[in-house]
Amino acid sequence: MPAQVMSEKTFQGSHVMAMENDSPSHKRLEGKIAIVTGGAKGIGEATVRLFARHGAKVVIADVEDTLGSMLADILGPPVTYVHCDVSSEEDIENLINSTISRYGRLDILLNNAGVLGNQSKHKSIVDFDPDEFDQVMRINVRGVALGMKHAARVMIPRRVGCIISTASVAAVMGGLGPHGYTASKHAIVGLTKNTACELGKYGIRVNCISPFGVATSMLVNAWSSSDEEGEEEECMRFGTPCEQQVEKMEEFVRDLANLKGPTLRAKDVAEAALYLASDESKYVSGHNLVVDGGITTSRNCVGL
Repeated sequence: MPAQVMSEKTFQGSHVMAMENDSPSHKRLEGKIAIVTGGAKGIGEATVRLFARHGAKVVIADVEDTLGSMLADILGPPVTYVHCDVSSEEDIENLINSTISRYGRLDILLNNAGVLGNQSKHKSIVDFDPDEFDQVMRINVRGVALGMKHAARVMIPRRVGCIISTASVAAVMGGLGPHGYTASKHAIVGLTKNTACELGKYGIRVNCISPFGVATSMLVNAWSSSDEEGEEEECMRFGTPCEQQVEKMEEFVRDLANLKGPTLRAKDVAEAALYLASDESKYVSGHNLVVDGGITTSRNCVGL
């Protein structure tokens, strides 16, 4: 099967359909070395593709070995895959060390791996599930902190580098996610600001991105209600949502957004990551870049 056909069919849930040989005239990450955790699908996959198109050598870090390896094969030599559970310090240390061994340095780390928890159950604090909370915090917060720790370890001696983490609109205002997820994303913004304060003296920039809902397989699966499980299971192919599921989630997001017209997709979040990773944002640090169609600034406005 031709590479382009395989990439479109296998990774349909991310809405990334650009030709792999479509190279921008100005490559904003030419020669940079980047790691993207959670890079096998969704926002991570879109970012891997965009970073590679802009000249970066990219290491995909994920626990989805089949998808990660397939994506690396599709994109060719500039992209490699490393198995990594971000909650394991041994895995993170191996990820950073193997990247240094292969390329000699690390310029960009995108801490993107994360989990939502169950969006349709345990919504009330009286139904709080401590085990689920611990799992969400272990991946979303511990994973980001470990990524920052080991990226800083190799960036400080060079006195240059860029660390980006994926947060959420749930870190900006309440009511946009369950308690565990919301707590974890607030923690990421706090870690970003604190780490930016510390690492600025070494020339290392630390930022995060807070997107609204993107119709990835993770979001679609998490919002599936129990009475729709049979329908959802039948619709699901290759572990990714079918077109009907994606359109349903995108319509839901469009209805909530203040900005009417555009549809938020994984590539839009990847473009935000590209900006923060590039020299175009060379004086931006400690910043939470919100990509939300205005929902966090207008959600509670009435009659305006």
